[in-house]
Amino acid sequence: MKITATKRNENHCEEMDVPVSPTTDDVSLAQLADAIGHPARVAILRLLKERQVCVCGEIVEVLPLAQSTVSQHLKVLKAAGWIQGEVDGPRVCYCLDPKTLAKFAALIAAL
Repeated sequence: MKITATKRNENHCEEMDVPVSPTTDDVSLAQLADAIGHPARVAILRLLKERQVCVCGEIVEVLPLAQSTVSQHLKVLKAAGWIQGEVDGPRVCYCLDPKTLAKFAALIAAL
């Protein structure tokens, strides 16, 4: 990947060609950020963080979304590692993965 950067030099900017290669951390940050790129997903994470326990059916009850929409958002969050799901009979209970939250915070702090 090649990015054209600008360098500020006194009163004007001068373009420079700077080769940039995304690091593993860049890819991880982008994937995690992409997964929370929808307000409903952020609301789900906030709910799970506030409850600090696994939540089964309550997610659908507190969000103004159809069950199928919530399920799709949960699928995206789980695939990205934001949440963990455990089967509890006919339902799946979801918990926030605190390691992923800490990782995301560290990746943001390193920007």
